[in-house]
Amino acid sequence: MKQLNTRAIILTRTDYGEADRILTMLTPEYGKLRVLARGVRKVKSKLAGGIELFSVSEISFIKGRGEIDTLVSTRLVKHYGHIVEDLDRTMAAYELIKQLNRITEDEAEADYFTLLHQAFTALDDHEILLPLVQVWFTAQLLRLGGFTPNLQTDSNGEKLQPGESYDFSFEQVCFDASSGQGRFTADHIKLLRLLFAGHQPKALAVVQGIETLLPAVFPLVTTMRQTYLQV
Repeated sequence: MKQLNTRAIILTRTDYGEADRILTMLTPEYGKLRVLARGVRKVKSKLAGGIELFSVSEISFIKGRGEIDTLVSTRLVKHYGHIVEDLDRTMAAYELIKQLNRITEDEAEADYFTLLHQAFTALDDHEILLPLVQVWFTAQLLRLGGFTPNLQTDSNGEKLQPGESYDFSFEQVCFDASSGQGRFTADHIKLLRLLFAGHQPKALAVVQGIETLLPAVFPLVTTMRQTYLQV
């Protein structure tokens, strides 16, 4: 049978039988795959070294007749080992994988693979604030899911003003100026625009005063995810 080749990131691992595992893997060409890795839990397994968590691998597999394919070979391309040096970053990485796995369908677009790859790169760099990586990732999930908020005009259709403060209307997916005493300023909105524009965390890390902006932006974007994506 024909072998298919692709890059892959592991989303889940489930022990099966005495020495096998069933892996859910995210790929750019084939979306989400469920593959059987035979004998991978044995000490001398040739597959084990190429399917590390928080890694990008090259794999070969054979399509199965049912929902599970068979893993034939693996080669580790990049392991983001600095993630596991910090417990908070490790737990965050697990959470990002969990969120992405719940959101994506089997025919996931290649953009989701790219997103997770970029998230690992950012988490691996301890100079980038962890909350920044988390809020950036959530913003990208919302953007890919079609839930980019209106960050140009308020709920009345008026252009957002630098000197005003706003609340956010989850019903209208934009800022609301009706109270006149909202918690979100022009600086918060500027950061949100950069986040949803897809700028990488390393570039966002140089935004002036980002440490003071994240405590308000983080819960807002998190609530957007919970409201619009249900995760």
